Amino acid sequence: MTSQLDMFSESAESIRRVSARTVPVRQVGSAPDEADMVRILQATGRYQILKKLEQRPIVPAARPGYPLRGVILDTETTGLDARKDEIIEIGLIGFTFNEEGEIGDVTDVYGGLQQPSNPIPAEVTRLTGIMDDMVLGQLIDMPAVHRLIEPADLIVAHNAGFDRPFCEAFSSIFARKAWACSNSEIDWSARGYEGTKLGYLINQSGYFHVGHRAVEIVSRCWRCWHSLGKIMIKHLLRSFIRRASVPACASLRRTRPSI
Repeated sequence: MTSQLDMFSESAESIRRVSARTVPVRQVGSAPDEADMVRILQATGRYQILKKLEQRPIVPAARPGYPLRGVILDTETTGLDARKDEIIEIGLIGFTFNEEGEIGDVTDVYGGLQQPSNPIPAEVTRLTGIMDDMVLGQLIDMPAVHRLIEPADLIVAHNAGFDRPFCEAFSSIFARKAWACSNSEIDWSARGYEGTKLGYLINQSGYFHVGHRAVEIVSRCWRCWHSLGKIMIKHLLRSFIRRASVPACASLRRTRPSI
């Protein structure tokens, strides 16, 4: 007797035929390696493979041809109000790019914790995994932050409307920089993405991530950038040019665009 579930199933014989056509023959008794297992699953047409997000290596010296400096930033905070809540973690990835929108190299990475004035709310711990004992006695390394931020032509956060006020309250170095938001300033849906949350963007780019820590989040942002490459950088540069009628490089250095 057949059932409605049979509409979605395949016979063992049909699966064997697909596998035989698309997967190389292995020696009897040999176990498939990781690449073989991926090919076997993909050959069925019934699986989507997601690769774990890996951090891109830092280069000792940036390649020529990418004169502009950018920083992808994320913060974890004790709440939503930058006037009274505090940063408890910051994550930064420095990279190079050029006026054509081509991304160069990762030049630096920093992640640091800081003990707030008051205990971390339980909801924040649930979301981020950051507990009071983890930040006890911790201070964000400001020389490391300055090393990344000072030369930056552009700071990008995936929710800059949230991160920027906290960063500017934390240090005046952030107030002198141009900011962009990779959430609100990119039409992700027009590029085939079903949502703007980083989890959706990463999954649809073929990756998965673990955790909600600041450095992990900026790594996810970096991977999303590479899924679009120069299209996204060019879009952000055009956004700056629209805000100030000066050349792209000058607009990055002279203006402080609003989010």
